[in-house]
Formats: sequence, structure tokens, C-alpha cells
Amino acid sequence: MTFKEFRKSLNGEGVEGELMKTVFISLMTSFVFLAVLYFVKLKNIPDFFLKYGFYLFFAVLSIAIIMPAVRQVRAFKEFPCMSGMMIGMTIGMISGFLPGFFVGATNGMFYGSVFGIAVGIFFGISNGKCCGVMGVMEGIMAGFMGGLMGAMTAVMMLNDNLKAAGIIVFVIGAIILSGLNYMIFKETKGAERKHKEDQFFTMVWSFILTGLTTWLMVFGPRSLLFQ
Repeated sequence: MTFKEFRKSLNGEGVEGELMKTVFISLMTSFVFLAVLYFVKLKNIPDFFLKYGFYLFFAVLSIAIIMPAVRQVRAFKEFPCMSGMMIGMTIGMISGFLPGFFVGATNGMFYGSVFGIAVGIFFGISNGKCCGVMGVMEGIMAGFMGGLMGAMTAVMMLNDNLKAAGIIVFVIGAIILSGLNYMIFKETKGAERKHKEDQFFTMVWSFILTGLTTWLMVFGPRSLLFQ
């Protein structure tokens, strides 16, 4: 089964056919929310775009590339042990590292780490449980390490091309998650979908994560380095 078959399936009617739609729905939900919030509150903040625009934009993009993998796992619910461990580890790591990095770039290592760890462990557990306790353990470990490493990387690079690094880590994270989508496609080829849902799940979690990220970046506490 080649990657070309996976690319063709993205235009199909199965689970993989919903992946690009999930990205689009997530982005639209986040951008509409931010647009409303900007005209209600954020426009009154001095230098909002200069201080937070870049990092908030890539945080929203990060949410949009995490959601398809989450929905793909939810569609089949159960996976073999090795596949489930990889799912828990990959989603836990990326969903911890990217939020941790972008929040760490605006609020400091402690708050970026706590946020990244919380998001990473939550999604690591909720997706790693598809294969039982080993997947859950992988999700916890990956979310824990990803959140810490993301925030630490951001703070270490404050004076060394931080925005360029942000683009690089986002691109690599997107490639890793695309690889996970492909792996799940291979593992579930011919399998019956066990859970059908609309895009409400995507909209709700995109709204929640965007709201939490925005609040923390703009109004949340900061380390002394960012005072």
C-alpha cells in the first residue's frame, strides 16, 4: 500500500476523506472566534499583532493539524498494541510540544510547560487508550516531555531566530502527524468504522483550545523574563 493510495483516499468518502475537511473546519472555527474576540477586546491591546500575532497564528495552525489525527483515531477506537503506543506517543508529543513552544514564546517556560503538558497529556491519554494501558502510559510520557521541551526550546531561542524556529517546528510537527495519518490508514485498511460523528467535535475542541491559548498568551501570567 503506497502513499499515493493514501493521497487518493483524501478525496474519498471514508475516514481519510474527512481529514482535510477537519483541518478547514478547525481553522474556520478558530479564526472566526479570534475575529469576534479581536473586535470585542483584543483591538484595545497595544501592539497586539506585533506581540502575539505570529505565535497565536501558528498556535491555531497547530490545533488544526492535531484535530484530524484525533478524529481518525476516534473513528476506529481500538488498535493493536504497537500501533496504539505509536498513536499515544505521537499525538501526546506533538500536542504538547507545539502549544508549549508558542505559549512559552510569549509567557515563559513555566507557563508554556504547564500548558503544553496539560494539553499533551490530555490528548495523549484520550488517544493512547485505544490499545489499553501501554498506550495511555506512552501518551502521558510523551505529553509530559513534549510540553517541557517545547517551552524550553522557545525560551532558549528568544534571542536567536525564534520566529524562524517556530516555523520549522510547526512544519516538522505537521510532517510527523501526516505520517501518523498514513500509518493509521494502513492499519485500518478494510476495517469497519466503529464511530461516526459530524464535525461538532472538531469545532468544540478548536474553540476551547483557541480560547485557552489566547487567554493565556494575552491575559495570562508571565515569567519574570517577560514582565
